[in-house]
Amino acid sequence: MAELRNIVLVLGDQLDFGSAAFERFDPQRDRVLMMEATGESTAVWSHKARTVLFLSAMRHFAAQLRQRGWEVDYRRWDEDPEAALCEVLAARLERDRPARLVMVEAGEWRVEQGIREVCRRQATPLDVRDDLHFMISRNAFADWAGKYRQPRMEFFYRMMRQRHDVLMEAGAPVGGRWNFDAENRSGFGRKGPGRVPAPVRFEPDDLTREVIGEVERYLPDHPGSTAAFDWPVTREQALAALDDFIAHRLELFGHHQDAMWTGEPWLWHARLSAAMNLKLLSPREVIEAAVAAWRCRGLPLQSVEGFVRQVAGWREFVRGMYWLDMPGLRLDNHYRHVRPLPRWYWTGDCGMNCMRAVVGQLLHYGYAHHIQRLMVTGQFALLAEVEPQQVEDWYLAVHVDAVEWVELPNVAGMTLYANGGRFTSKPYVASGAYIQRMSNYCDGCRYRPSVRTGEAACPVTVLYWHFLDRHEAEFAANPRTALMAKNLAKLAPAERAAIREQAARMLAQLDAL
Repeated sequence: MAELRNIVLVLGDQLDFGSAAFERFDPQRDRVLMMEATGESTAVWSHKARTVLFLSAMRHFAAQLRQRGWEVDYRRWDEDPEAALCEVLAARLERDRPARLVMVEAGEWRVEQGIREVCRRQATPLDVRDDLHFMISRNAFADWAGKYRQPRMEFFYRMMRQRHDVLMEAGAPVGGRWNFDAENRSGFGRKGPGRVPAPVRFEPDDLTREVIGEVERYLPDHPGSTAAFDWPVTREQALAALDDFIAHRLELFGHHQDAMWTGEPWLWHARLSAAMNLKLLSPREVIEAAVAAWRCRGLPLQSVEGFVRQVAGWREFVRGMYWLDMPGLRLDNHYRHVRPLPRWYWTGDCGMNCMRAVVGQLLHYGYAHHIQRLMVTGQFALLAEVEPQQVEDWYLAVHVDAVEWVELPNVAGMTLYANGGRFTSKPYVASGAYIQRMSNYCDGCRYRPSVRTGEAACPVTVLYWHFLDRHEAEFAANPRTALMAKNLAKLAPAERAAIREQAARMLAQLDAL
């Protein structure tokens, strides 16, 4: 190679052949740098499958770059297991002395700040480019959000639909409505979901099996299993996963997107978030495929719109809010909760069927869909008064698709209301009756969702009423939660006292529930 011009840094969630970091790449003068670092799996106690996904996808991506004839400096984690990501970067810059380090925006504030500091100390010019994977830049989002005292996803979503001409006709939303969410909240009833088309599987190849062996060897005490690992780890596999979802599950995705059922981890969900968050798929092509299926095959608008809203709306919105509110978002604790995370969040060894089912599913697959995350594991952590930072670390650790830009605002903002409603209008809480209505988790459970006191009292129900009791004034003052406060006021003083006592006992022994 001629004198080294640029080192192009590619992080583990930037596996995008169309990345802005590769613009004007010269194979004769530039080099790609990719680094595995054990610390990125141990910063939080990461699920084994999450580490396998990132490392396998990174190694496949590096191999494909080399097939282009590009030089890739790929640093594997077993070269120096104790070295942190920024330590490795500093050593490479010191050794190679490039004219510039080029990268696109990182997916984590901590990592981006660390890289900036390394370059400052090494006096290496740093060229951070917009991540064109996303449909709106950080700056453009900040300009939009600056117009609102409280940014709301619904208004952002409408702007994005108009800006990108998605599901629009003559300047108006197709179907005459922006949002079909009200039609997308159906459970299954007693008969269950019936036959659900299984998603396409991707059997681990030799490279992935090598990574699985390394993870089992180097991280033997980490949570989760690799036995069921079948996630897409290449661009080609990700496209096959997208085709499979559009062909077989998108049609019924909307109607049952909030429903849950024991032994059915996927139902009609897309299973594309991991590939998208690694940048193996772009949001634009995912949206285009869904809209084309509606136009060409007549798929239900409620399903297609619901899917588009998750991608063009919520996903882009939380990314914008993450960068707008960091680093303070990580410290937010609106309710000042300080209890430790129950131990069974890591094992599933719990008397509540709902928690046992969802945590067990997570440990096996590294996956839970959005309602399982919001209204089962997340809601309980809120009602149990668990310290937000412990919950946030757990979410980042156990979900294979977790990258902090998407995980943290979802958990701190939506799930835990830790930022006090910065971009959500209410805390998302409900009694055990909601879980009973949307799933079969309550069948055979030792607790009964309708019972508020006594041995059979459901912890979700008890802690829900206790939460309302503690924050009655706040709920009464919010139009979206005022009805909850009115229902609380209907309870007799003696029953409210009994609920407080029951809740105190449960909160004192969360690990034993």
